[in-house]
Amino acid sequence: MPNGRADACVLVIFGASGDLTRRKLLPAIYNLAETKHLPSPFAIVGVARPPRGDEQFGAEMRAHVAEAEGEALDATVWQAIESGIRYVSGEFADPAVYERLAAALAELTASRQVPPNYLFYLAVPPDMFGTVATHLAAAGLTDERDGWRRVIVEKPFGYDLVSARTLNNELAGSLRESQIYRIDHYLGKETVQNILAFRFANGIFEPIWNRRYVDHVQMTVAEEVGVESRGAYYDRAGALRDMVQNHMFQLLALVAMEPPISFRAEDVRDEKVKVLHAVAPLAPEEVRRQVVRAQYETYTQDPKVAADSRTETFVAMRLLVDNWRWAGVPFYLRTGKRLPQRMTEIAVQFKRAPFTLFRETPVSALNPNVLVLGIQPEEGISLSFDAKVPGPLSRLDTVTMDFSYSKHFKAEASTGYETLLFDAMTGDQTLFHRMDIVEAGWQVVDPVLRAWQEDRASRLTTYAGGTWGPAEGDLLLERDARRWRC
Repeated sequence: MPNGRADACVLVIFGASGDLTRRKLLPAIYNLAETKHLPSPFAIVGVARPPRGDEQFGAEMRAHVAEAEGEALDATVWQAIESGIRYVSGEFADPAVYERLAAALAELTASRQVPPNYLFYLAVPPDMFGTVATHLAAAGLTDERDGWRRVIVEKPFGYDLVSARTLNNELAGSLRESQIYRIDHYLGKETVQNILAFRFANGIFEPIWNRRYVDHVQMTVAEEVGVESRGAYYDRAGALRDMVQNHMFQLLALVAMEPPISFRAEDVRDEKVKVLHAVAPLAPEEVRRQVVRAQYETYTQDPKVAADSRTETFVAMRLLVDNWRWAGVPFYLRTGKRLPQRMTEIAVQFKRAPFTLFRETPVSALNPNVLVLGIQPEEGISLSFDAKVPGPLSRLDTVTMDFSYSKHFKAEASTGYETLLFDAMTGDQTLFHRMDIVEAGWQVVDPVLRAWQEDRASRLTTYAGGTWGPAEGDLLLERDARRWRC
């Protein structure tokens, strides 16, 4: 059970010369240091292919963090971090790299009195996870006799259910499940974490959080940009694998889960996996009716994308969580690239009140109450409801109560990695994927992938950049007499 304080440790980043380290991991470490959440003593070892020395690597990271922060760094804060930075170069499959890594860790233990607690971050392609884990174990660096050893792995967690299980077997050959931290940076967002507090700490919401009062739930993850420099990766993945199977299913699980018996990691994750097991897999004919896939018009012009690619850049789907709480309540999921704006939100729409009382008044219709959890770019919560317009006539207008994290808590924007790195240092796995959660997500997605693979003859729908996707995405809700919020 974590104690809420991060243990003094060494963060070892495999893939330290990559974009993730420069834009997210090191800025997150700097932010933790600024807010005095970084443990002391603390050190960082970067492991990557390009040859460079400790000082060169530290100077490069200083420049990248300053760029990410958009302002000059606090010299005292950064110096404390940079003085503990080391660098090891080489190929990840070379055993000699791990010998040099072990030597660097021993040096830090001696020179900076950092205890032998090691947090390994694998910011490398998934096909290297097993290689790195195997070599770490062979070098004795996963042995926990003198301190803890934890390994963070980035998504994607497999390409389908079979590959996810294969990947897990590779990791399980060198690590225990309790040592594996499968990271999803969305779960580090404050509003995502606040879903559980919002639901279970406020007595007015949980009693109506069910099929009796909720009409439907909309979840949207929209991006303005296209695939940018990720064309080669994205063309193998697509929106369903890249966003739905991990990010969106995790949000779905938090919204729909039952109250856990405690906020211990295993109790929370037990309830999350039950939600995904309750999502009814779609038969092939249901995939054609309940799932929309499309591609933005200029996608295949990307030089890293196959000219005849059928990879989807947009997905909209209608799912049912087939349990007592949510029976009959549709969950509509939508994600895509080249949409009008960057936005992630969850909208819970409640059932309309009966119109009977207003039938002989100027009021022509009642609007449903909608609770919106904004995750990005603005983190906050809003609730809309009808109120009487001042004056002698009975007229209604929809008003909104808004809560903003930045305005109320004066909170600065974060990368989302701060919380997750801190949790990994404390040993709290609540916000990390457990393997059965990963498998449960693939069990929902796999039938859709198979149906698409078997349906190669149909034309792939396209949509213009800057729109909310194809018309079929709107029809998904219109058939149920509903519409997207935007």
